[in-house]
Amino acid sequence: MISETTQDRTEAGTDTSGGARPSATVGRKRDASRDATILDAAISILAEVGYDGMTMDMVAVRAKAGKATVYRRWATKADMVLEAVARMKREQVDLDNLPDTGSLRDDLLALFRPQPMEETERKLRAMAGMTALLSQHPALADTAHDALVAPWVEANRVLIRRAVDRGEIPPDADIEMVAQVMPSMGAYRTLIRRQPFDRTFLVAMVDGLVLPALGLPCK
Repeated sequence: MISETTQDRTEAGTDTSGGARPSATVGRKRDASRDATILDAAISILAEVGYDGMTMDMVAVRAKAGKATVYRRWATKADMVLEAVARMKREQVDLDNLPDTGSLRDDLLALFRPQPMEETERKLRAMAGMTALLSQHPALADTAHDALVAPWVEANRVLIRRAVDRGEIPPDADIEMVAQVMPSMGAYRTLIRRQPFDRTFLVAMVDGLVLPALGLPCK
């Protein structure tokens, strides 16, 4: 049996001495740092054993959290995995601090942040788990798109609009279509082909597809 920590019991609204806490403490704000620890554990286990092999109890053990703490936050394993992967992807693109080099090509390439091969492979295995999740829960496809693809589309949209504003590309460029190209191809590459979205792939996409589609010469 997985035991709950003192923090888990406190969050559950139970006095750690054994008595019930006052009702005013029930429904207290979730501890964001606790969420982060649990979601990190979920990513690690997803990468290690895959979606079918993981359980919420395994995540609770890895995160040193009580089962009640985990189940109170996520009703299902699918909910947990989706949020964990979405959090992982959000860490890769900061919409509040996008590159602004004065060159669309340089801005797009600057979105890529090199990572150690071990971490790249771990994330690739986690993304493979998303494929299994979506095959079992197709109704979550739109939610997965909003979490995994939409932030990258918005980043590209902002960078392309900046290029239009400074006269680098024509104002009639199809911003919406082009903004979706790389994120969509990236999702296909990681989810279906199970290959990393690395700099080589990014350069090929930018120079061979994105820039020509916007009327700019490829490098």
